[in-house]
Amino acid sequence: MTDSLAAVRALLHDHPLIDGHNDLPWAARELVGYDFDRLDISGDTSDRTHTDIGRLQAGCVGGQFWSVYVPATLAQETAVTATLEQIDAVHQMVGRYPEAFGIARSADEVMDVFDSGRVASLMGMEGGHSIGCSLATLRMMYVLGVRYMTLTHNDNVPWADSATDAPVHDGLSRFGVEVVREMNRMGMLVDLSHVSADTMRTAIDASASPVIFSHSSARAVADSPRNAPDDVLERLRDNNGVIMSTFVPAFVSAGAAQWRKDATDAAREAGVSPTDLAQFNPFCTEWAKTHPVPTATIDDVVNHFVHIREVAGIDHLGVGGDYDGVPGLPTGLEDVSTYPKVFTALHDKGWSEEDLAKVAGGNILRVLRDAEAVARDLQETRGPSLATYEELDGA
Repeated sequence: MTDSLAAVRALLHDHPLIDGHNDLPWAARELVGYDFDRLDISGDTSDRTHTDIGRLQAGCVGGQFWSVYVPATLAQETAVTATLEQIDAVHQMVGRYPEAFGIARSADEVMDVFDSGRVASLMGMEGGHSIGCSLATLRMMYVLGVRYMTLTHNDNVPWADSATDAPVHDGLSRFGVEVVREMNRMGMLVDLSHVSADTMRTAIDASASPVIFSHSSARAVADSPRNAPDDVLERLRDNNGVIMSTFVPAFVSAGAAQWRKDATDAAREAGVSPTDLAQFNPFCTEWAKTHPVPTATIDDVVNHFVHIREVAGIDHLGVGGDYDGVPGLPTGLEDVSTYPKVFTALHDKGWSEEDLAKVAGGNILRVLRDAEAVARDLQETRGPSLATYEELDGA
């Protein structure tokens, strides 16, 4: 174990570990209103967050997609404003701690920041509600540094179905397809975490670029609607995309996934919306007092890595922890310092250094570069889309 861990740390010193999803910006908003004097992540914040600079360094994190999530319950214009505030928070955080972070807008910039010994900081929007049905807003988010958008969060958006809402569009509407096409033209990654299986399939078919799952795992291993079915993993392979396997207990443990289903049913019976986390999370906290949550383990996490490799292949696997976005994590993976434990477990299963380097960050860097190349080609043949939601979807 000691030799394996040392080998993993040496590997991650030379090859960036790039995590697909961390919700520290939202935690900073909720805890201190973005006041990094009151949440100084240059010190130990383990009493309040899963993430601080010291633990990022201990976890060998070389790149991070910071989620600029806002709740889908916000009205369109309010959601756009709140997303801008989240983006500002990431820029302010990076500016406050320049010795630890550097903004990255491309694969080459990720490597430049990593080579300087800092965490390359990218941004991902979590839910299409953040653009308010406006392609112009989508483009401006890209200008501000956003490099992926999850098409939905827990609720449907007017043009795409969520994994945890009743289907309306059988995947994507006409405007939803246009959103994907415009993301391809800009070079923004299409993120399929949180969307329904039909949306996954429709979006992969519509996308000229590789797609990603920023924080999802394998449905065959844990039957959660947030995970990708095997046929989608096969489509992802053919699309040359990447699924960044997550650590969320309800998505990696079959027992925890069933617990969440039962909690969801109980919440609905109690009149609580399971898609509104401000209501659902406190409900779950109370419900767990009489219905204990099954414990998730590192082995549960690793099982998804193994399965995804078997179905999609080693070139289509990454890491998306979802730290600071969930109330609890698997035993042994309680914060961002613990990534080497997962890679050590894979190393002990016989995964080669080349395999581990691909999973750590090589695959997502390839996807970024592919998306950048597709965008350059598309920009030679078409300009910014002027389509509107109203004209395409008839609202």
